[in-house]
Parts: sequence; C-alpha cells; structure tokens
Amino acid sequence: MKRDVKLKYGIISASSIAPRFIAAVREAGAGEIYAISSRTQEKANQKAAEWNIPIAYGSYTELLCDENVNVVYISSVNSEHYSMAKAALEKGKHVVCEKPCTISSVQTKELFDIAEKRGLFLMEAQKMLFLPVIKQVLEAARAGEIGEIKLIEFNHSFSAGYNNWLFEPSLGGGTLLSSGIYAIQFLLYLCGGIREVGGSFTCEEGLAENGYTLCGKTESGVLFTIKNSTSVVLDNCAKIFGTDGSIVIPDFWKARRAVIHINGRDDKTVCCPVEHELVYEAEHIKDCLAGGVTESPVVTREISVGAIEVIERIKALWSAIA
Repeated sequence: MKRDVKLKYGIISASSIAPRFIAAVREAGAGEIYAISSRTQEKANQKAAEWNIPIAYGSYTELLCDENVNVVYISSVNSEHYSMAKAALEKGKHVVCEKPCTISSVQTKELFDIAEKRGLFLMEAQKMLFLPVIKQVLEAARAGEIGEIKLIEFNHSFSAGYNNWLFEPSLGGGTLLSSGIYAIQFLLYLCGGIREVGGSFTCEEGLAENGYTLCGKTESGVLFTIKNSTSVVLDNCAKIFGTDGSIVIPDFWKARRAVIHINGRDDKTVCCPVEHELVYEAEHIKDCLAGGVTESPVVTREISVGAIEVIERIKALWSAIA
C-alpha cells in the first residue's frame, strides 16, 4: 500500500544536470525542491535565486543537518559521490545519486548495505531505463518481435567542453564512467551479465580516456560493440539486431524515438517526445518512497554494482596494455 510521502529535496552540487532534475521533479509533481548546497555560500545563493529554491547552504554538510530535507539528489563530480551519499545515509536521508553511483564496486556495495540496514532508499540516477521509448523497445525485444537477439551496437559521441573535470582521473573522469555506463547498464538490464569484454582506448598524457572501442559477449550469448568519442562525431544510435529484424534507437541515452524493423513488414516507429526526460525517473523515485521500498525495482543494486564491476574489469585490461 502506498503512503502519502512529502518529499523535500536537498540538491547537492550546482552541476549542469541539476537544473534538469529540478525541472523534472517540479513538472512531475514528485516533490518539493527545498534546499541546495554548493562549494561556497555565494554560489549556493546565486543558484538558489536562479532556480527558485528557498534555502541555500555553502556546504553539503550544512544541508544534511537540515531536518526538513528527507531526500538528497547528488550530482557532484564522480569521485565525491561515495562520501556525499554515505554522509547523507548516515544522517537518515534517502539518496538519489547521479550515475555512476560511485567509482568502485566496493564503495557501491557499502552504500547499498548502509541503506538497507537503515531502511533508507538509495538509487543510482540512470534516466535511460525509465524512458517510455526504452521501455517499449525492451518489451518488443523480450517478446521476440525481432527474433532471437544476436548483436547489439552502441555509438555515442559528445563534446566534453561543458565539464572541465571530465578527463581528470582523480575526479573519476573519463568517457567510460560518464557515458559508457549507459550502454553497459542497458546490456545488463536486457541481457543479464557480461561474460567477455575487451577493447582499446585513447587519451592524452596524464588524463583519463577521451574515447574507446569495446566488444564482448553477454552471459546469454549476445555479441556487443560499444564506441565512444569526444573527438569525432558518431551516429549516436543503439542498434539491436535479431534473427527476424532490428531496432534502431537514436540518442539512446535520452531516447524520444525508435524504429522497429521486422523482416517483411513495414517499419514501426515508437515516439514519445518530452521536454524533461528525467521526469519519468522523478516519478519512479516518488512511487518507490511512497511504497516504502529501499531499492528501485528498475535500477537495482544488482544493476549498479554489476555495471561498476564491468567498468573495473575494462580499466584493469586497459592498465595492463597501457
């Protein structure tokens, strides 16, 4: 039975994705954006005024001491996710943490253990798995509409100029953590575990990778390729190939459209335009907290831990060949 839970969000970090999450929560009617914290009081005041947030704090520790805040959204640099999420859980707050949940499987497991022990909700903010287009694509694939799935291909390119920390190894930078996690979690969600994975990367001296190619096989025998680059433009699509057809998903990490091709039939286009693609994620969080659960049934502990374990395997291989 669902409970009437009044969510009062504390926003930790004034990052580039924070205003998009704020807008989604408001559009969905999924809680109140009550407070924000930043590295300085001046920055917090500025963003609170810009984003119409009542309370501003000059540090996340101050925000966590506010008893009115019952759920926090963390969108700081990757290396800070663990310490901030742990501090929030220890203060009795529910936690929604931007992907990647942390930069190590040990850290991610610890956070889920703390949340479970304290009866608190913890979820990695993986917007892609909540998108209506992605849900319809997954249903079609699982229903066998394109036959037996044999191969999945992911291509993703983007400009990294908006995040000056993105290639700093000490901050959890690199294209694998920032965008590769979309493809990996898609594979885990649709196909189960990843049995084999390998590939190569490029980077500048002393910096994290700015591009890579990966290939491998899932536990269910599906082959996959993942390509990512910040220096060339790819077609930015996911493509699922089956024995009876294929599915093409443009901009799969924020999908508004997909085309399902079944051999011998007319193509079927799935469309779901939306201004704020995070709105479905915000609705899901509200439903989970109203239901009193400590773990999302979509972005589960298994998905979050499994993805970072795959990333650790890839990075270990890269270290061996560097």
